[in-house]
Amino acid sequence: MAAVIETQVALTVADFKGKVDPDWCPGCGDFGVLAALKAALADLNIAPHEAVTISGIGCSSNLPGFINTYGMHTLHGRALAVATGVKLANHDLHVIVTGGDGDGFGIGGNHFLHTMRRNVDLLYVAMDNQIYGLTTGQCSPTSRLGMKTKSTPFGSVEGPINPIVLALAAGATFIARGFSGEPKHLTELMKQGIRHKGFSFIDVFSPCVTYNLDNTYPWFKQRVRKLESDSSYDPTNWDAAMEKAQMWGDEIPIGKFFERTDIPALDEAEPVLDVGGPLAHRRVGIPAELARQFVEELM
Repeated sequence: MAAVIETQVALTVADFKGKVDPDWCPGCGDFGVLAALKAALADLNIAPHEAVTISGIGCSSNLPGFINTYGMHTLHGRALAVATGVKLANHDLHVIVTGGDGDGFGIGGNHFLHTMRRNVDLLYVAMDNQIYGLTTGQCSPTSRLGMKTKSTPFGSVEGPINPIVLALAAGATFIARGFSGEPKHLTELMKQGIRHKGFSFIDVFSPCVTYNLDNTYPWFKQRVRKLESDSSYDPTNWDAAMEKAQMWGDEIPIGKFFERTDIPALDEAEPVLDVGGPLAHRRVGIPAELARQFVEELM
């Protein structure tokens, strides 16, 4: 019988090109996020069949259709709930969730909190354009106070949420912020997030060039500062991360804010997943003797 020789083939960005081209507005920041994600998967040599991309609803949530991995385009705000189910069914998969600030921090805010609390092993990339783009320019949970939009013509009276502060408070174990105008930096953050065992969150400034004329590429370019440029910054220090997370103005930090590795991911903590491999690969059903004992217990 001839021996089977397996070879590891180096992947390229082209291997992750989807069958459909993106239909985002020319100049949309989401193009940079998609390019960074493809580059991260290629650099880590994760084959398309070893990853699944899951999204909710919104401009950014169309991303699973534009990348060559398994994919699911789910319900508004429910991507993290679906992703949790996927990860528990097959914890060998690299699960990546993509969405926007409205999808993730508005209607999906509850799932955001509890997925972090459970430390589900996935990467969540939020394309934060501080506006509702798909529905043509309404105020979102991250829109600035006083911002004039289609739904707030006299200026928003609601203060924006801070996703980094929220993630720190909720117990996320990997927290970063990127900018689609810094693609190489964003790619490195995604690689770190994918490698991290636990819940990884990257809030990405992804400018909407059509409906948000406040938070533009030039506006961010003048303000973003990489945390990595400060050699004294310690991303294992939660207090320091919280202090940096609250900076907003002439200087806005991007980079890895925080990481901890001493908490098990949900699939590691759940005993039924600790033996026998992924549920998706196991034989369906329960032993006849166990079923008989269960029925007798109920009689």
